[in-house]
Amino acid sequence: MKLLVFLTFIFINISFAGLCQNSGNTNFEAAKNLEIFSTLFKELNVNYVDEIKPAELIQDGIDNMLESLDPYTNYIPESEIEDYEFMTTGQYGGIGALIHKNGDYVVISEPYENFPAAKAGLIPGDKILEINGKSAKGKSVNDVSDILKGQPGTTCTLKIERFGQKQSIEKTVIRQKITIDNIPYFGMLNDKVGYIRLSGFTQDASKEVKNAFLKLKESNQLKGIILDLRGNGGGLMNEAINIVNLFVEKGEVVVSTKGKLEDKNKTYRTMIPPLDKDIPLIVLVNQGSASASEIVAGAIQDLDRGVIVGQRTFGKGLVQNVVPLCYNTRLKVTVAKYYIPSDRCIQAIDYSHKNGNGNFERIPDSLIRAFKTKKGRTVYDGGGIDPDIKLEPNQYSNISFSLTNKFLIFDFATKFYYENPTIPSAKDFEINDSIFNDFVSYISDKDYDYTTKSEEELDKWKKTAEKENYFDEIKPEFEILRTKMMHNKKDDLIKYKSEIETLLKAEITTRYYFQKGRIQSTLATDNEIQKAIEVIENQQVYNSILNGTLQKTDNQK
Repeated sequence: MKLLVFLTFIFINISFAGLCQNSGNTNFEAAKNLEIFSTLFKELNVNYVDEIKPAELIQDGIDNMLESLDPYTNYIPESEIEDYEFMTTGQYGGIGALIHKNGDYVVISEPYENFPAAKAGLIPGDKILEINGKSAKGKSVNDVSDILKGQPGTTCTLKIERFGQKQSIEKTVIRQKITIDNIPYFGMLNDKVGYIRLSGFTQDASKEVKNAFLKLKESNQLKGIILDLRGNGGGLMNEAINIVNLFVEKGEVVVSTKGKLEDKNKTYRTMIPPLDKDIPLIVLVNQGSASASEIVAGAIQDLDRGVIVGQRTFGKGLVQNVVPLCYNTRLKVTVAKYYIPSDRCIQAIDYSHKNGNGNFERIPDSLIRAFKTKKGRTVYDGGGIDPDIKLEPNQYSNISFSLTNKFLIFDFATKFYYENPTIPSAKDFEINDSIFNDFVSYISDKDYDYTTKSEEELDKWKKTAEKENYFDEIKPEFEILRTKMMHNKKDDLIKYKSEIETLLKAEITTRYYFQKGRIQSTLATDNEIQKAIEVIENQQVYNSILNGTLQKTDNQK
């Protein structure tokens, strides 16, 4: 092993020595420092008092080197190749289920419909006690995930603990190739408006959007379409270009890339005639919409093809290429930046400079520039896509966060599932007072305590007052104020009943109708979707936004 490592570095040095003889100062510096590194490593390997682990040491060196760059430039060891391929293809070998940790064990969160876990009868709430005869106690989600993944056709045997059953159960699951759809749900929101939820940009994402759109159009009197990119972190650039092409004329610029190397400077245009260049189009975005999502939203906005609704997007405008390395490893490296049709860059954070604290920062307001859309509307760079109609994001209360994070809503949904063999469709199912009261009774002896923001601020104020020696004088008044502000969990259950019911409905419908049910259950109460429908159905407002003549309201600023 020592000889192999040493010879590898010898080869690197010879290669770079030859390179620096014929290249500029940058390559000389690279070759010089690689030689220093290899010499240091050789001496460390020979002289260090204890036996070192070369692979771990080199891995630490690689990780620390890349940490000084942007977070998207990563080394991919052979052991993580399958995870990387899943990100680009949406495919992996496994049982097809989401899992989470609750206490000492990992629990099935949600089996994917028509995949091995569901076919084997695994259901949400099943606690994994053993895998292939070995205890799963104390295992992390990643540990269990790695074991459950494997070659299609192989089997794994799970011993599980199931709600309401005293004896553990064994389930044998046959792994298969799991392909995650980019579109978990599409359908009609009413008689005229169609809806497509796009959750990823892996291979065939554009084909899935095309097929969904055609099905909606063929079966309905479609007068508008909502493309939901909220929470979509992006993926393949070519899929984003092809999706834009579904709604935009052939020959339009969608995105350009600009990098240090000449061959990274490219302009990508729509290549074929669109499916529909006139139908009203709304694109929903939020802070979780990034990369390829921002290319789609940005191009649609810059070309004045549709209206963007929601919150400013993430601002990930960096292009990565994957470079093969030796021993089946790879380097995902940032090679360029994205520029959408108005020629604005969507990157929000400048990773080429650090502030005085050693941190990367967003592009400051003073450097934000104005650009023009195809019809002359003013838009700005500065990171991400700023929607045409900005809406405040849904903010869940502390009690809702606590009930969710402590899996009390999840566990109640499991209990409800065993007590109710059937429910109405996901669209029609509602949380009535009887169900809600049952939930309140269920959590009455459970721990779901939490600290409100007001209480947090009051504690901060107390600490400041103590440091400044003011607290003793106003302590009685402080105690009176704190007593008045102390939250009452029972009161909060009533105060935030509506949002808790929404969370309960989503979790319960998932038990019966999988991911599609979760999405369908929230459509009618989703404020951003309702706003999008309103804009599509008011053609005057829709057109005035695209023409730049609409006077913005408070929630559109």
